[in-house]
Amino acid sequence: MTTEPTLNLTNLPTKTKPKKTKKNKGIPLDWAAGHGPITGALSATTGAAALALAGTATGMPEWLPLAVSGAGILGHGIGHSLYRRFTAMTAATRTASWLLAGGWTTWAMTHGPLTWAAAGTLAGIGVGVGAMASNAAVHEEAAELERVTEEARKAAAHLDSKRRAIATEWTDRIKRVAHIEVKIFAVEFWTNGSGYSLAAELPGGAATWRNIESAVRGLASDARLPRGCTVHVEEGDIQGRVVLDVTTVNVLGQTRNYPEDFTALSILTGIPWGMLPNGDEATVFLREACALILGPPGSGKSTFLDAVIAGFNRCDDVLTFVVDFKGGGIGLPWVRPYLEAQGYLPPVAGAAPAPKDTRPGVDWLASTPEEALRMFRALLAINKARQQGYQELMMERDTTLLPVSAQIPQIQVIVDEGAELLSLKAGASPEMKELRQKVTDVMRLTRAMGIRLVLTAVDGNVSALGSTEVRKFAPVGAALTSGETSGNNLSKLFPRAKIDTSQLNQKGAGAIGQAGADGFAPSPFKGWKTSPKMARTCTIVTSSRRASLDDISARAAVADYAERWSEERAGWMWNATPTPQVHIDAETTRGQSAKPRAGRLNLSYDRKPKTGNDADDLAAKFMKEIDDRFGTTTEPGQQDERPNGLNLAYTRQNTPQPDPAEDTVDPRLAFARRLIRDAGPTGLDTKTLWPALQEKFGSDWNRSVVAGWLSKDAIAGRLTRVRQGVYADPTAQPKPAAPKTSTDGIDIDLALQAADLIVATRFGSTSMIQRKLRIGYAQAEQLMALLEQHGIVGPAEGTQARDVLVTDDSYDPEAFRKALGE
Repeated sequence: MTTEPTLNLTNLPTKTKPKKTKKNKGIPLDWAAGHGPITGALSATTGAAALALAGTATGMPEWLPLAVSGAGILGHGIGHSLYRRFTAMTAATRTASWLLAGGWTTWAMTHGPLTWAAAGTLAGIGVGVGAMASNAAVHEEAAELERVTEEARKAAAHLDSKRRAIATEWTDRIKRVAHIEVKIFAVEFWTNGSGYSLAAELPGGAATWRNIESAVRGLASDARLPRGCTVHVEEGDIQGRVVLDVTTVNVLGQTRNYPEDFTALSILTGIPWGMLPNGDEATVFLREACALILGPPGSGKSTFLDAVIAGFNRCDDVLTFVVDFKGGGIGLPWVRPYLEAQGYLPPVAGAAPAPKDTRPGVDWLASTPEEALRMFRALLAINKARQQGYQELMMERDTTLLPVSAQIPQIQVIVDEGAELLSLKAGASPEMKELRQKVTDVMRLTRAMGIRLVLTAVDGNVSALGSTEVRKFAPVGAALTSGETSGNNLSKLFPRAKIDTSQLNQKGAGAIGQAGADGFAPSPFKGWKTSPKMARTCTIVTSSRRASLDDISARAAVADYAERWSEERAGWMWNATPTPQVHIDAETTRGQSAKPRAGRLNLSYDRKPKTGNDADDLAAKFMKEIDDRFGTTTEPGQQDERPNGLNLAYTRQNTPQPDPAEDTVDPRLAFARRLIRDAGPTGLDTKTLWPALQEKFGSDWNRSVVAGWLSKDAIAGRLTRVRQGVYADPTAQPKPAAPKTSTDGIDIDLALQAADLIVATRFGSTSMIQRKLRIGYAQAEQLMALLEQHGIVGPAEGTQARDVLVTDDSYDPEAFRKALGE
């Protein structure tokens, strides 16, 4: 016996079942009358007997009972039956009942109702009426059931005809476009009316759902779908089946605000990050998963992060930490209500004041590498303390995962441009190198103890992410495709997904997916629109129910956590001093104001006599224009007038100048020089110098001016520029460290980079390695030979790319590093 194939859809086409009616026990009841067969017969006989007795006693005319029965026949027996559309059996039963009752009453009034003959005939009439009523009720019930079944059958036939038309249309379309003949056995119309889903059986042989997925653009074009509507293909509930989601209304082209009910959520039951084409929410599960969000500038990534933070705020078992080296911008709207409640900032004009007990929507906000290092050191300490402090609880619950709750919340860390922080460029300074390692350690070690990361990046290239490690620990991914001008983040995040991103060009639109048992295949989605007002409202509404850090974790994090809102560390949020912004690959912040302050240095060109026409005067005017616009200045401490003629740098750079006496140098420069001398031969990175100047002089310094001084010191020979942003004392010039090499003399770092590139791109090309790593072809060939030796790529086959023998999951960078002899 075979069973009809089924699919886990909410509206499968099935045979319409007849409406169930209540079955009566015993003798069927006449549902259309006020009595059943027995009570109806008793009522008729007792009524006739009473009327006969009363009529005989009062001398009632004999024809009157017949007249009453005639009226009953016309009104109840015939008229009411026709009005209610009863069967002829019911009408005949009612007519006969009235006629028998009226006829017996007239006969009894004539011959006497108190005789045995009258009583016997009345009893016989009662039994007969009851039997007829019972038979009519059964017949009427059967007729009603047939009538309902027919109506349902007609409605089902109408719906099925619509589904059958769609199924036939798409069967032909798939055969025409994808050259696969399928059998569509289910059609589901979406509740929001924006499309439908098709479930189909694939033919035997080598055909798979991937074959249809590769033809989605052709299918959408053949169906003449509106702009912005797509066809999304997934594997069915069992192998050999395929599901197609067909969008007919461009829901993702609509702008919808974040839902402002702010109902309570939990990290254990999922958090909505946007909406799918069928109107459902795209819900992600982050208890054990990190997330990676890719989005080029202009794609709506900042707005999307607001929705992410809002989801965490709605959870009563989550604490949110944020790292943002661009001045803490994504976290500031979420902490402002708290700062207003504490009196640090004035209330927003036109908005209701924040209650005094308002808590920050972001529990810890780090805007500098120094503060971020504190945060990640604290996270690793919390992880260790939770492992030791909650062993009894986990034994009691019989689980290896910490049972997160409102008392022991999960810590979600959002790192804006965090993937770039993990790139090779971020390891230039010791501070950033340590931070990079700490972030990686948190990703690898803290899953069981309830600490997870949400990382963002502009690009999904390996050069931007640093390695394939980020993708391994981030099964949740969102690729915002609006504004893409170079590359395709969808293919980098979901290599096998076939989604037409040209249709997802609205801000906040893209693809979202999650690997694993709780996950879902990559699907088109659209994020909600957010605003500072939404962030403020969400922070205030959810303040009372958000969790606090548990005691064990708070004790482990000590002062790093306890003093996170101290004026020394968080005062930049409410003081006038701008927060230093950090760029991984730049020494200074683009766009930072560098206007000259009052009380500026006594510049030499301001003291030189002006002749009006000589070259020195023209140069002075030119330098003044530059100074007024960019805040640059001449060498500090230089008191003598310049000789006539241009003060060209090449006349001084080869002759080290004596260091001016400390009392003739600006104290800020003197302080910087002392720190650089104390740093020794390795030199000092300006990313370390800027916070030191901030701590020493507060707001009374300007980064661009100090950077100009250091550059001029390097030109004058007083300092040596080791590399971009790193200065050292020339008397302790460090020798460049020799690169670590393998036993074959190959640069280990280059070999690791080459392996990461090949594993991530699945493309074993020597030319690609040469181009990406900017090395010679001979060196690239040498690297490929090394990778072949270690089983990462296969042997060369002429000019074709080599086979890649390992996958993201099987490739172990640390094992490869050890194999190279490091």
